[in-house]
Amino acid sequence: MNWGFVDRYAKSLIKEAGHKIRVSFFNQIHIDSKADANDLVTNIDQEIEQFFIKRIQADFPTHKIIGEEGFGDKVESIEGVVWILDPIDGTMNFIHQQRNFAISLGIYLDGVGMLGYIYDVVRDDFYHAKKDEGAYYNDERLPKLEKVAVNNAVIGVNARWVAPNRYIDHEKMIGLVLECRGTRSYGSAAIEIAYVASGRLDAYISMRLSPWDIAGGMVIANEVGAITTNLNGEPSHVLGQDSFIVARPRLHEDILKNYIRLIK
Repeated sequence: MNWGFVDRYAKSLIKEAGHKIRVSFFNQIHIDSKADANDLVTNIDQEIEQFFIKRIQADFPTHKIIGEEGFGDKVESIEGVVWILDPIDGTMNFIHQQRNFAISLGIYLDGVGMLGYIYDVVRDDFYHAKKDEGAYYNDERLPKLEKVAVNNAVIGVNARWVAPNRYIDHEKMIGLVLECRGTRSYGSAAIEIAYVASGRLDAYISMRLSPWDIAGGMVIANEVGAITTNLNGEPSHVLGQDSFIVARPRLHEDILKNYIRLIK
């Protein structure tokens, strides 16, 4: 596999898709909800995913595609080359703010992340990485992340996980919020993972993420030394929904050991 060619191809496709999304701001957006009333989808999410799939299937017919909106393949095994795509990660932000959303794409070979991309469409910020060749913010190579203690850390976490919920001991999460330097929530897992990789956040925690939320970001984060696991400390996988944490070295272990207790 010529990964250099695939890398250039994917970047071009992502930039073209980003242009289509920006143009959509001037058109009417149709909004629907999925199983959850707050899990929104628009015609733009669907059109962008179909744009990717049509092109990838034409140019790489042996590759498989997992897409959030369901237009890709039914993938039960991660063997071979698999593209894992979220056409708009942060759809609620896309609808309400027209910012703070991203295209997220990871390209995997036999379960190993080879290429990762997060494109903040409105800011034109492009985070990308190739396995064992470093991670980049636009054309600037990102440095390896240094260790940080909890009391010096800014952590990405949604406020709902600090309120009583059925997933995690919220009292321990309150302890983390009180101990750390500050918390942030941007409403896009992809952007928050990119912010950890680029040092704008020190950790990001979520109870429920899907493969397309994390596939691209994990490749980028791992290239700068961030640690990505579920909240049991097990390696993150890209088939099925799971909890997720990405954090700097030392901080990852500290958070899991002292501030996380899963209820189920």
